[in-house]
Amino acid sequence: MKAFLGAAAALGLLALAPSAHAARDYVWAAGSSTVFPFSTRVAENFAKKTGKKSPKVESLGTGGGIKMFCGGMGEGFPDIANASRPMKKSEFEACKAKGVKDIIEIKIGFDGIVIAMDKKSPDYNFKLEHLYLGLAQNALRGGQFVNNPYKTWKDVGSGLPANRILVYGPPPTSGTRDAWVELAIEGGAKKFPTIKKLHDADEKGFKAKVDPMRKDGAWIDAGENDNAIVGTLTKTPGALGVFGFSFLEENANVIKGAAVNGVKPTPQTIANGSYPVSRSLFIYVKKGQVGVTPGLKEFLNEFVSDAATGRGGYLQGRGLIPLPPTQHDAAKATASKLTLMAPPKA
Repeated sequence: MKAFLGAAAALGLLALAPSAHAARDYVWAAGSSTVFPFSTRVAENFAKKTGKKSPKVESLGTGGGIKMFCGGMGEGFPDIANASRPMKKSEFEACKAKGVKDIIEIKIGFDGIVIAMDKKSPDYNFKLEHLYLGLAQNALRGGQFVNNPYKTWKDVGSGLPANRILVYGPPPTSGTRDAWVELAIEGGAKKFPTIKKLHDADEKGFKAKVDPMRKDGAWIDAGENDNAIVGTLTKTPGALGVFGFSFLEENANVIKGAAVNGVKPTPQTIANGSYPVSRSLFIYVKKGQVGVTPGLKEFLNEFVSDAATGRGGYLQGRGLIPLPPTQHDAAKATASKLTLMAPPKA
């Protein structure tokens, strides 16, 4: 009898002990609003093919998604971070400090950041310099940084429309915002020899001067809902919006994209890099959760499959610009072998 009671007590203690496996029975991905529609579509197809519960996909912005991803291991944190820029060194170190040490980085395709407007609006052909001068808090004027004085786009460049400067764009937590600042704002600023000299001598000082966006109402942080920005453009005459190419393609019946340096955003110009405001998209995966979270490996395989991210795949129909075949094959190999990423350099 005593032996029976002892065994029962031991079983009871085992039942109360934390499980070695996640109690969560679904894959959880969080992060970029740009990657969100792609990840959601993969989740739908994964659920149909496998019969498993559909993964949970959250749109929090790249920074917000990586922060949550790096919060720790186990069921309380996402298995995947969706990102519209590479993970930063500081984020990688934050992950490591919380026990998230084995991270897999997979590039899934390309996206362009577009400057869009209502179809009835005049056409814009920006130079990168125009985007910096029109939208940065500190504009270069007479060789000095001054509080941005420009009211209309014509003030910025003689060939631009006379519309007031009013742009709705992504918030600081967004990977789109990070890429926008790096490619458009910093890229435009460096066209001026004075600022290029500052960049080469003091990168931190350069970023402190150049990166802040206007706070006087010319630039408006519009949240992570890019569809809401599209709606605003159709209701606000003269307004421009900044978001990923896929949203332009999905709403091409009501909005159009501006040219930058004479190049219009198209799948071809984004893939070959001739459109200057283009970037790579990523997913980050916890290797330690593979085999713990049910379906994670299968979801990962679906994401990198030819049917999803290959040329002519179903994500191309949603606006993803596919990788060249060699890069796509490398992504498949990384997912298959669960190859860990190298620590970021910056």
